[in-house]
Amino acid sequence: MVEKIATRDAYGKALVELGAENINIVVLDADLSKSTKTADFAKKYPERFFNMGIAEQNLMGFSAGLAASGKIPFASTFAVFAVGRAFEQVRNSIAYPKLNVKIAATHAGISVGEDGASHQAIEDIALMRAVPNMTVLVPSDAEETRQIVRAAAEYKGPVYIRMGRLGVPVLYDDSYKFAIGKASILREGRDVAVFAIGLMVAEALTAAEILSKKGIEVTVVNCASVKPIDQETIIKVLKKTGAAVTAEEHNVIGGLGSAVAEVLAENYPVPLKRIGINDTFGESGKPAELLEKYGLTSQHIISAVKEIIKKKDRLLKMDKI
Repeated sequence: MVEKIATRDAYGKALVELGAENINIVVLDADLSKSTKTADFAKKYPERFFNMGIAEQNLMGFSAGLAASGKIPFASTFAVFAVGRAFEQVRNSIAYPKLNVKIAATHAGISVGEDGASHQAIEDIALMRAVPNMTVLVPSDAEETRQIVRAAAEYKGPVYIRMGRLGVPVLYDDSYKFAIGKASILREGRDVAVFAIGLMVAEALTAAEILSKKGIEVTVVNCASVKPIDQETIIKVLKKTGAAVTAEEHNVIGGLGSAVAEVLAENYPVPLKRIGINDTFGESGKPAELLEKYGLTSQHIISAVKEIIKKKDRLLKMDKI
């Protein structure tokens, strides 16, 4: 049975590790420490933990002040509040002066489940991608989360880390080396490339395995560094496959699909199919049911791969005419 660990759980453990190594690591939360797993840090290092209450704007402003004083603050809350409620403070108090704040947002996407549309952040990547000076990272599993938290702590400048509530399959071990600005190729294939983030990386791998048995070979690329995105790897992969599918638990507008489309349009145009939430809000329900309803499963990736290969073949035939 595949081991599943929520990225938020891995985040909590990573903070405790970092806290032992660097006294400048401080953690802030908006009265959600049990859910974001920062309670682990609070228990171990109470003098470096600050519960700001249900006041996300203050959470971000206070974090900016700590960063200006030489600390490395991890500001933690749900994604919909970190990005939505505190956007002005993130933009003007953190990103504009390029302060060393790490915005660690959990409970992103519709897999939040029963909490419903009001708590399901589906536009956060789009908003953070558009903010100058902001780095955007989306881990796919527990080990990548651990390494992303460490990379964020070492990086000088604002970072947005997007994590989920749901347990996801463990894909990496400690031999993996995450780097900001670099993608990870998990599987090689000649027919089409699937670029994925978050929980959709595991779904892409499942889809690739099924398609391989039908004679379709898929390259699976984990684009955990959404901004800066790894243009070099994307272009290299597409020169080999000639077709692309993107998969994300986010609105199809402004997220990974848009980022990859921008790379394609300016460097190497090929047929592209974006899988994501089709510009609609979510609803309350069980995570698995919501992912199925909104088209975020391995079967939906399989359908998209078949569709884009047909499109690629049609274009190749037209080129020969």
